[in-house]
Amino acid sequence: MMNTININTFLKMKKNTEKIVSLTVYDASFAKLLLQAGVELLLVGDSLGMVIQGHGSTLPVTVEDIIYHSRHVRRGAGEGAYIMVDMPFMSYATPLTGLKNAARLLQEGGANIVKLEGGTEILPTISLLAERGIPSCAHLGLMPQQVHKIGGYKVQGREQVQADKMLQAAQMLVTAGTDMLLLECVPSALAEKITQAVTVPVIGIGAGPHCDGQVLVLYDILGLNQGHKPKFYKNYMVAGRDVAAAIAAFTQEVKTGVYPGPEHSYD
Repeated sequence: MMNTININTFLKMKKNTEKIVSLTVYDASFAKLLLQAGVELLLVGDSLGMVIQGHGSTLPVTVEDIIYHSRHVRRGAGEGAYIMVDMPFMSYATPLTGLKNAARLLQEGGANIVKLEGGTEILPTISLLAERGIPSCAHLGLMPQQVHKIGGYKVQGREQVQADKMLQAAQMLVTAGTDMLLLECVPSALAEKITQAVTVPVIGIGAGPHCDGQVLVLYDILGLNQGHKPKFYKNYMVAGRDVAAAIAAFTQEVKTGVYPGPEHSYD
């Protein structure tokens, strides 16, 4: 079992340029395996709607679903682990709604930090959470909860105007009180610029090698993805590895900078 991790752990890792390793997890058994492999940030993602529940998107996932899975992860991981949970679609439509649901995720789900998708439009919610002592992570770039609005799963920030807007949003979110950022499907150069411009840890998924940490969907690294495989996808169930060895290999590759390589990153 790892020592107790908190937000200061990640701030120190950023300062020391030590890569943060994160994976999604949805149950107690996998939570134990992730900790044994040295994964520092456990993410109970709304990706469970697709990989666990079989939906075509994350939109049907509810707060109750996240609480249910987060409870199991907490039991398996123990009190010393650091658990991030996604706030599901429309669970933070207003700041007060977001505050109420975030409190439930911490109180009932055992989470340490909540993740919200959005830029400047969620600034009031981020500020309110910070005022009430609830840690948050702002998710920028490709936002799966907005897939119908943006017209599919596309790289975000390639156009200069959009890139500038994302950088500005990141800085404003940090000023508002967010404790961490997550960048999804963002060109490597933009992700590097954002990571250097903010004081909080930046976790990437399809955002190149320059972020402070990396996250992937657990089922993807175990080769269970039977649908679309994004560019940043990598199957670690190779060379005769078992599940524990695959998770350990991902952890080691993130720590040493092997993953993500150029083939997993966007220009």
